[in-house]
Amino acid sequence: MTSHETIRIFDGATAIVTGGASGIGRALGEELAKRGCGVVLADLQIELAEEVASGIRASGGRAEAAKIDVSDFSAMEGLVQETVKRKSRLDYLFNNAGIAIGGGVHLYGIEDWNRVVEVNLRGVINGIQAAYKIMADQGFGHIVNTASMAGLIPGPGAVGYTTTKHAVVGLSTSLRAEAAQNGVRVSVLCPGVIRTPILESGGKYGRMLIDVPPEQVRQMWERLKPMSPSLFAEKVLNSVAKNRAIIIVPSWWKVFWWINRLSPSLWIAFAQRSFQRRQKKMGIDERG
Repeated sequence: MTSHETIRIFDGATAIVTGGASGIGRALGEELAKRGCGVVLADLQIELAEEVASGIRASGGRAEAAKIDVSDFSAMEGLVQETVKRKSRLDYLFNNAGIAIGGGVHLYGIEDWNRVVEVNLRGVINGIQAAYKIMADQGFGHIVNTASMAGLIPGPGAVGYTTTKHAVVGLSTSLRAEAAQNGVRVSVLCPGVIRTPILESGGKYGRMLIDVPPEQVRQMWERLKPMSPSLFAEKVLNSVAKNRAIIIVPSWWKVFWWINRLSPSLWIAFAQRSFQRRQKKMGIDERG
């Protein structure tokens, strides 16, 4: 039975953020707490998640940590149900956990495909499967899935990652159209380059299949002007509050999306040339 309550934006709300121990997830959790939301930071890195939650509480916010592997549906379902049991509601689910696979497809093993799909896509599906019915029964809720600009444009050199992020965009926009009749909102985040540990992790948040000096990787990302996670989170939550469908931050990355929509073949050609120049500059021959 649908209740007469409505979603809280954001004061007094309850939110779960997967991948909440670092990067975008951490920034979202901290900004949610600043806005009065009680936050569950769900992550495999439980010690780091506990540290972040402790910092939020020390600043006067409400936060707790939970160890979770998003590719495990029973664990995700248990976390959602336990949170709702204690809080009597779930306003927001941020399906944010993700990993990257760097390198040409000819370097992939099937285990690379399996892992990136399990975390980046199956993890989102598991979150939705665990939370959507509860939100529909409440008559309110907002599911926010983290994709990437790689979900809107081609991404040579990160084909597995790009594949899953395109799927997350399609899942999110389709569910948004379906879920509206149940009072449930769905948005998809498509970040440009954000200054997070994944940029220089050397495979910690995924796997690098090519040997590139960290300084070269750093220089490559710096040319794309990474945004600070805190500013990113602030802008994202402003858009979430407005119930935007596709949230692109920094906003200047929308230009790439528009060009790709206007002429997909033009953007593919551009992506091909850019990829080849990047490989040449890094001294990498990735031809299969």
